[in-house]
Amino acid sequence: MIFEKKGDWLLLKIPLQWEGLSIEAFFSEVLLASKKQIHLFKMEKKVQFNNQNVPWNTMLTQEDILKIKLFQPQPNNIIPTYMDLSILYEDDFLLVVNKPASIDTHPHSSEDASSLLNGVAYHLLMNGEERPLKHIHRLDRDTTGCVLFAKHDLVANMLDHMLRERKINRTYIALIQGSLSQKKGTINKPIGKDRHHGSRRRISETGQTAITHFKRMKQLPNEGLTLISCTLDTGRTHQIRVHLSSIHHPLAGDVLYGGKPIFDRQALHAVKIQFTHPISMEDVTVYAPPLDRQPIFPDENWEESLKETK
Repeated sequence: MIFEKKGDWLLLKIPLQWEGLSIEAFFSEVLLASKKQIHLFKMEKKVQFNNQNVPWNTMLTQEDILKIKLFQPQPNNIIPTYMDLSILYEDDFLLVVNKPASIDTHPHSSEDASSLLNGVAYHLLMNGEERPLKHIHRLDRDTTGCVLFAKHDLVANMLDHMLRERKINRTYIALIQGSLSQKKGTINKPIGKDRHHGSRRRISETGQTAITHFKRMKQLPNEGLTLISCTLDTGRTHQIRVHLSSIHHPLAGDVLYGGKPIFDRQALHAVKIQFTHPISMEDVTVYAPPLDRQPIFPDENWEESLKETK
């Protein structure tokens, strides 16, 4: 998609593939805007067609310019909090942050100011951006790595849709207890809540479908551990932790699911995220080096190491 940011406006040049769509159909089918968002764009006159306000049933033709007022300051109900963030990727629409351990992805109440989302809100504010920020997915408090954030509700809608359609691919690395004999495998076991423990999950026939794929990367016999990579077809709470525990290879450090307390957290890190940018349509691949001050994972070139496991 050919686009330009000009002040508060996003300018989109219409390619041949969208010719014949009405402005309303373009917002609904291409930008995946909700009915509420379309209504607000209409009422607030935030869309222009070739620099004019026109009816939303106007048809697009190739080389037309659609202007969307997307970048004006908007109130944000997230308390901004200074944090020393590791920003892995950022543009006008979204950013990817390398989440450290011992921090929640999002606040648990309107008064909570200690989450990663609060830190990202501060980062944007210091760059002159006041946005209705949204996290697209989350990581457990003590899981580290890539977290994707949208800077606009419209972009958040598009990324949410991509996540549901499995078009945002995340790769994790994990250290598991024991020597894994399989080179690769898939765990397809439903996950539900544990009635006897408030935060714990378990394998349950009546739970939600959960599918985890894993590949062995390296045996660490001296430590009694195996380094693996994991990808998910679903995103259930504690999914990797529950699934690996169910095959008797719990995460090292994950005492909740049977791992030995050899680290101060579960040895799980979201090392890579890959997706097609919702506006530019370019492929985006981001790698996140582990941040632990006391290293948990081997010192690796993760881009090269993950290629070797394909």
